Amino acid sequence: MSVSEHRDEVAPAVQPAAAAAPIADPGPLGLAAFALTTFLLSVVNAHWTSGNSAGTAFLGYALAYGGVVQLLAGMWEFRNKNVFGATAFSSYGAFWIGLFVWIKNAPAATGHDLGWILVAFAIFNTYMLIMSAQVNTAVFAVFLTLELTEIVLAVGNFTGGTGGISQAGGYLGVLTALVAWYTSAAGLANGLGGRLRLPVGRALI
Repeated sequence: MSVSEHRDEVAPAVQPAAAAAPIADPGPLGLAAFALTTFLLSVVNAHWTSGNSAGTAFLGYALAYGGVVQLLAGMWEFRNKNVFGATAFSSYGAFWIGLFVWIKNAPAATGHDLGWILVAFAIFNTYMLIMSAQVNTAVFAVFLTLELTEIVLAVGNFTGGTGGISQAGGYLGVLTALVAWYTSAAGLANGLGGRLRLPVGRALI
């Protein structure tokens, strides 16, 4: 038996790697998680719950829905090779988890800590806003309203909320949540491939 024949017997044939099975688009889920948690926090900032609520209803959802579910959506976006969705959902999922941990463990006097957190995420959100212009108008609108919300709330924190600045940030947060819910609904409707479609607009760049 020749050496080449022996190799043919003992070395298995190399099979091409099987293509990864596609998964459902996690975008609508991630946006829904972001929208609901943002809404619950924003109604507190807008003072809509004053006098009839402890203002902490968002905390559990910040961890479970805005945090864990968004983080999962980000991991699934990695699986779908969507680098923008993966970066956005994973980062804001971590934001909500971090906010939950910070509020639960922050001392009574926190100074401007939250303001600096918001500034940091506003910086991150700035380049995500620019990149979102390459996705579609609806996604761009989510990041635009979120950018305004983060900036106004940061200013409100540094100024002690004087002049209703933090309350204005709450109103912007509610608007952000509504835009995110619409974008989530559009992704769900359009992904179903049925008769009901919701427009998301073209990419701006």
